[in-house]
Amino acid sequence: IFMLFTMANVGLPGTSGFIGEFLTLMGIFQVNTWVAAVAALGVIFSAAYALWLYRRVVFGDLIKESLKTITDMTAREKAIFAPLVIMTIWMGVYPAPILDRIGPSVSALVHNYDTALAEADSASQVATSH
Repeated sequence: IFMLFTMANVGLPGTSGFIGEFLTLMGIFQVNTWVAAVAALGVIFSAAYALWLYRRVVFGDLIKESLKTITDMTAREKAIFAPLVIMTIWMGVYPAPILDRIGPSVSALVHNYDTALAEADSASQVATSH
């Protein structure tokens, strides 16, 4: 389970993390390629750190004696994690229901942003013309 969530954090295709990173980078590339390049570099550093963390946690030596008594997940813990695992994979494989649900809100936000930007631009032109 830790591996799945680490891979979702890395942005592995088929997980919810991939959809988020892909849509974010795609949107940034449409606006500013330099910022998108820096963001992509951040994604690479984040993936490297997550994999380094996974390696240390899973394959590293146990330093504290108290950690040696920890057992595998119980049935209750598996039942708690099951919906999270399902949602992580479902959102990565079929994000359309969620994207369709948030689409109108995002469109309204973009419209409000464009309107405010146009008003600010026209106000600055009026201010500089006087």
